[in-house]
Amino acid sequence: MTRGKRKLFWIIPAAIAGIALFIFVGGEIVMRLWNWLLPSLFGWRQVTFWQAVGILALCRILFGSHGFRGTRSNMRRRMQERMAERWEHMTPEERERMRQNWRGRCGFGPSAGENPGQ
Repeated sequence: MTRGKRKLFWIIPAAIAGIALFIFVGGEIVMRLWNWLLPSLFGWRQVTFWQAVGILALCRILFGSHGFRGTRSNMRRRMQERMAERWEHMTPEERERMRQNWRGRCGFGPSAGENPGQ
């Protein structure tokens, strides 16, 4: 048996055991927190272990990163670099117009130095 196959021989069972341990510990934590807090606070029913695992999976689907963490940060970084490059090439008047546009879109009023009556 080659060294790579021997390594896989141990890694695959360890990965399966790790996933099972994560599901067990995560399910227990969600179940205990749910059953401790929500019935007394909101009058909701207690959940079983498998319902807690389902809640954990649902939260992962709804709020998880789905493995795109690196892609998202790279995309954000590229967008910031493009915006910085555009900003450097703008005249002061264009920059001020851009600031006013952002303030209007974000719901902010005029800046501290501006007079709204003019």
